[in-house]
Amino acid sequence: MTTTEILKSARAAWPALQAADTAAKDAALNAMADALLANQAEILSANAVDMASAKGRISEVMLDRLKLTEERIAGMAQGIREVAALADPVGAVIHRTERPNGLVIERTRVAMGVIAIIYESRPNVTSDAAALTIKAGSACVLRGGKEAFHSAQAIVKAMQAGLEAAGLPAALVQLVQDTTRQSASDLMTAVGLVDLLIPRGGAGLIRAVTENAKVPCIQTGTGICHVYVDAAADLDMALNIIDNAKTSRPSVCNAEEVLLVHEAVAEAFLPRLRQRLVDDRAARGLEPVELRLDEAAARIIPGTPAGEKDFDTEFLDYILAVKLVDGVDAAIAHIAAHSTGHSEAIVSRDAQALRQFERGVDSAAVYLNCSTRFTDGGEFGLGCEMGISTQKLHARGPMGLEELTSYKYVIRGDGQVR
Repeated sequence: MTTTEILKSARAAWPALQAADTAAKDAALNAMADALLANQAEILSANAVDMASAKGRISEVMLDRLKLTEERIAGMAQGIREVAALADPVGAVIHRTERPNGLVIERTRVAMGVIAIIYESRPNVTSDAAALTIKAGSACVLRGGKEAFHSAQAIVKAMQAGLEAAGLPAALVQLVQDTTRQSASDLMTAVGLVDLLIPRGGAGLIRAVTENAKVPCIQTGTGICHVYVDAAADLDMALNIIDNAKTSRPSVCNAEEVLLVHEAVAEAFLPRLRQRLVDDRAARGLEPVELRLDEAAARIIPGTPAGEKDFDTEFLDYILAVKLVDGVDAAIAHIAAHSTGHSEAIVSRDAQALRQFERGVDSAAVYLNCSTRFTDGGEFGLGCEMGISTQKLHARGPMGLEELTSYKYVIRGDGQVR
């Protein structure tokens, strides 16, 4: 099927989902989770094809994003079940007011219709996106990257079997078969067929969609995330937070890319940072973090001199740009100039510095004495997530069920006229 034909079939299938109540949707989601586990062998076999094709062409950390295991498939199924357990947003009354003339006005959540998602090489996004979209009452059209095509195909086939077993049309979840740029363009321009388009991936993808889309879209994903170590920081805490934010999974958008250190603690802190992220990791047989240092930091510890673009790069790798600043105002100013509006953290025991950072940083998630790695739908109690919105309209931060709905006004009267 062409991309347009897929969109038309999704649109045609949507009324069946509109007619389904919460119990029917939850049953379908649980059947989709069951089908993932039942088809685990086929999914792993398809993933092995993708892994073999990608080996040598993408980095090791990106290969890790692509790889599926029994544990990861079990996690995907569990994520679907967690979405099923969440409250149904569709039909919820957001606000109710009664006017002096007796009219009762209710603002009520409704499904979007057909939601299309363009994403890259993370197979688990396939199941996360489908689960959230179905629970939010919409049909889901997925356009994955070519590196993960076989994996996504197998996952979608399993979920379609689950939908059919639960009595809903398989066309409610579909995968675009064309992995060329043309299919992305088709989705961006499918006015009347796509109600919401969500790009989830690197800066190039996000830019292409936001610049060219003729359908409503939400900007997500790119994360140049900062951690600022204040003069009043607990340095042990700072090391733990930075280690987690940088090395626990460097290929994801909530990983730290830039470290800002107050110059008052730099002499004491930077040697410990290098020991933790470089020497200790190498001694344990782990990949050391490459520290890209500004001139002031390079006078204290050895590392790679920071280049012109290093403070504006989402590395998605074991690389950390490091800069010294003279206080919280300078940290806030640097973040304002270089951040993508995703997630920023401060480590400090100074209540005033914490308040200043909280109020001054204009990003979707601001962390006080904790790791940026918590910017995630599951960690925020949303089940899984569709992505991290870095814009301000209509969604911001991890996008869960409510962010995938719209609303309408329902006005109840008894013959009133104006």
